[in-house]
Amino acid sequence: MSNKSTKGIWKVISASSMGTMIEWYDFYIFGSLAVVLSTKFFPTDNPTAAFLSTLATFAAGFVVRPFGALFFGRLGDIIGRKYTFMATLMLMGGATFIIGCIPSYETIGYAAPIIVLILRLLQGLALGGEYGGAATYVAEHAPKNEKGYWTSWIQTTATVGLFISLVVILLTKSVLSAEQFDAWGWRVPFWVSILMVFVSYLIRKNMDESPAFAKAKSEGKTSSNPLKESFGNKYNLKFVLLALFGATMGQGVVWYTGQFYAMNFLKTVQNVESTQVDTLLGIALILGTPFFVFFGWLSDKIGRKSVMMAGMLIAILLYRPIYRAMYESTDLNLKTEIAANTKVVPSAKTIDATKIDSVFTTTKAYTDGTQVEEIKTIHYEAGKVVLDDKGKEKIETKITKTINNSDKWFLVFMVFVQVIFVTMVYGPIAAFLVEMFPVKIRYTSMSLPYHVGNGIFGGLLPAISTYFVTTAKDSGNPEFYLEGLWYPIGIAAVCFVIGMIYIDRKINTLHD
Repeated sequence: MSNKSTKGIWKVISASSMGTMIEWYDFYIFGSLAVVLSTKFFPTDNPTAAFLSTLATFAAGFVVRPFGALFFGRLGDIIGRKYTFMATLMLMGGATFIIGCIPSYETIGYAAPIIVLILRLLQGLALGGEYGGAATYVAEHAPKNEKGYWTSWIQTTATVGLFISLVVILLTKSVLSAEQFDAWGWRVPFWVSILMVFVSYLIRKNMDESPAFAKAKSEGKTSSNPLKESFGNKYNLKFVLLALFGATMGQGVVWYTGQFYAMNFLKTVQNVESTQVDTLLGIALILGTPFFVFFGWLSDKIGRKSVMMAGMLIAILLYRPIYRAMYESTDLNLKTEIAANTKVVPSAKTIDATKIDSVFTTTKAYTDGTQVEEIKTIHYEAGKVVLDDKGKEKIETKITKTINNSDKWFLVFMVFVQVIFVTMVYGPIAAFLVEMFPVKIRYTSMSLPYHVGNGIFGGLLPAISTYFVTTAKDSGNPEFYLEGLWYPIGIAAVCFVIGMIYIDRKINTLHD
């Protein structure tokens, strides 16, 4: 490739990537703050139910992504790639900013979660149109035999967006006190996004249309009905279904296991202190992100199928050993407590004249440097202890572990390994999808299987897996923490079998 053409495609990638990264940031800031948001927009009398409701609202944004793919994909194949993902950028940015302005549940009651849900749905629609446009736009500028390498730069934007969301949260927490962050500081990351969206808009408005689409449009070869041609044509529909069940379905669950489920697992199952989790996850993402480009490049050399299927198979085989090792690294039953450093501080928190909570805070130290704070709350109403649905004394227990450096770096490595799985399945996927479909229906055809695989199969993973873990824990299963993995393992296994049987290497050059 000449220096002039290289400079040109870097300009395309920079403009496309910045906007896509910001949209991922906007979309994932909600997931990164899920634990905090569960206390702001949902009833707090049942923390587990509130957290699951937050995850369900988070998942709702994924569920509608396929509808955004259909709506904006159709526009992208009719009016062009550039103007379509300009619209998605503005929609996403506006919805994210407004989430940061919504009053809490305590202020406006059930209107709060309803408004949040509506805005999450708008975010999902926007993202459904963004990714296909950006991936198609870059691929249509890339040289014939280098699509895997160049589109892999777009693939980094999802992880970079998540990483930046974690950085913004950590910076906000470092500037504000814990009380300030809990009161209003959590809104700052949502507000910050509007500035990034404005900058991206200024950059994108000066971009040209992709040469492949511009050529097709000038020759009158664009589609007047992309939806019908994409899904009403049996030949093309076959490739849409193959893309979904043989690639993106498994890629989606591997992606969300390695990043979001890992984060939720560390915070809610292992009870690691939230800032430590954000830090170690951020480190793992920094270390792993270059491998998106490596595996995209490798897929140009040995084929998309080889790289993606290998990533799925390794993930299927190693998830349970990895999560068992993660859990055991912070299991207090395997550590030695320093009894002399244990302190119990009782206190009473009066809510109103008839409600009093008894709160007991216990701090413990362990010989390996681990610090644990356990807060037990007993609820009273009208002078009587509140009972749970089993007739027993209702006690809420919150455990927070501040882990030592050895455990921290071990967990960084465990998450990093999972990020490698992500890069193997995700790095080549944009080029794989673009090459399956002709220019005139490419935006529509590739967007739907991508967003069904990621938005539905992947997006539902945190809520489904967390539910499996919670149910198994309540049933007394000693390995409850592994039960959430059956969902990604099962989905990835089915996808691996279909992909190995039906995906042909020739797909790589089908519509170059």
